Amino acid sequence: MGKKRVQTRQMRQQMRKVQPKAGAAAGTGQTRRQRERYVQAGGMLQGYAPDLVIRIGYIAVGIAVACILIIAAILIFVPPLYGLPVAIAASIAWVLPIALLASFIAPGFRLALKDRKAEGRLVQGQLVGASMVSTSMGLGMLMVQTRGGVEQYLVPPARLKQVPGNQVNVVLTVTPNLRHVRSVGVMGQRMVPRVDPPVPPVMKRLQQLPLITPIALGVAAIVGDDAVALSPIPNQPVHAALAVVAGTALAAAVYGVSTFLQRRLMKEVQAQLPKN
Repeated sequence: MGKKRVQTRQMRQQMRKVQPKAGAAAGTGQTRRQRERYVQAGGMLQGYAPDLVIRIGYIAVGIAVACILIIAAILIFVPPLYGLPVAIAASIAWVLPIALLASFIAPGFRLALKDRKAEGRLVQGQLVGASMVSTSMGLGMLMVQTRGGVEQYLVPPARLKQVPGNQVNVVLTVTPNLRHVRSVGVMGQRMVPRVDPPVPPVMKRLQQLPLITPIALGVAAIVGDDAVALSPIPNQPVHAALAVVAGTALAAAVYGVSTFLQRRLMKEVQAQLPKN
């Protein structure tokens, strides 16, 4: 019974560490600056190995080329059947996957190309905490007290296994752009072993949501747009307008559901945190 309570307390402490700070509502300017810094650090690919990010980038380029070929095929074969306005409307939906890939993958891909041959910088400080749980899929979190304050780094779980539970000095080798942690060194005695409880299911769903949402958005827009575009509707302008409206409506519905799920999952995470 006592062991179960300790594991529950450790799980709550881990979830507290990844909880966004609940401060005053940020203004528009502050939110914009935070988004700019997030994109400059690689966005959703921050913390991952440069080689992995580059492979993801090449896959994204292949998907974008396939979308362009499909757009060209639509503009060639659809006009004789339904007219040029409908063909243009049907091809618009295939631009969305390209835009999503560019917005999510391009910032990290550019930084990964720089980090592949760049020398890592050393970060030294006192260990504040470590957790196998983070908002990024497949990455844990390490918090280090440096001269500039407490810094958080996304770390592959394999490198967190050697981090003890007591406060020791650690030395990290971090790439300058993506902030990928290449190595973790522990200076001092490993007096207290760190026991990581199982990752709560709600955190796993929260990690998967940023990956599922853009895919669902692209699929919804394409299915809604092209399904109407390939339907036999006599009036070409009305036909084209209905196709665009259908694709936009489905994509908006997916975005709304994703936002609702994200807020609900965050409430579940906060509900499991210990009350002060």
